[in-house]
Amino acid sequence: MNDKEKMHSGDLYNPGDPEISAVQQQCLEKLYDFNQTRPSESAKRDAMLHDMFAKMGENCYIEPPLHANFGGYHVRFGDAVYANFNLTMVDDTYITVGSHTMFGPNVTIATAGHPLLPELRAQGYQYNAPVVIGENCWFGAGVIILPGVTIGDNVVVGAGSIVTKDLPSNVVAFGDPCQVVRPINDHDREFYFKDRRIDPDMFADQK
Repeated sequence: MNDKEKMHSGDLYNPGDPEISAVQQQCLEKLYDFNQTRPSESAKRDAMLHDMFAKMGENCYIEPPLHANFGGYHVRFGDAVYANFNLTMVDDTYITVGSHTMFGPNVTIATAGHPLLPELRAQGYQYNAPVVIGENCWFGAGVIILPGVTIGDNVVVGAGSIVTKDLPSNVVAFGDPCQVVRPINDHDREFYFKDRRIDPDMFADQK
């Protein structure tokens, strides 16, 4: 198994391998161009994202600047994914994001890690573990998602949280380390923020 194959196996590998570096540079050139686009160039941005990402669903929006080790080359987005400023994806291996998921500003999704043993780090070794995020999730500003984490559907993660372990579907979670606080419940169908009530007519199209 060569270093390029080891990127997606969880094995230690050399990220400075010439074949890997050549692909990465091409990806970063595209990312650079994306980040130089003007706000009025929405169609151009959309076309660029479809070219940059492994998969880009319909009606997605990423607010530049976007930061990604491989410019989205190993990233799959469903439909209607939204990312605010400074989404950072350490996409040395696969990141999968379900439809209708939202990222606040300064969210980081990391797939890469380095051995604790200093002798191995000194040689530049790295390993990667994929991240999987379900549908209709919301990540507040500054959330950090660490390598190997899987997050279910309809999950809300509070701002500033560090997600170190898997999270099940339909929960609110926050903290450092991030922990499940409670399930999404009937209270959330009545109130959207503190004492602010949801207009029942908003559910009309679900009947």
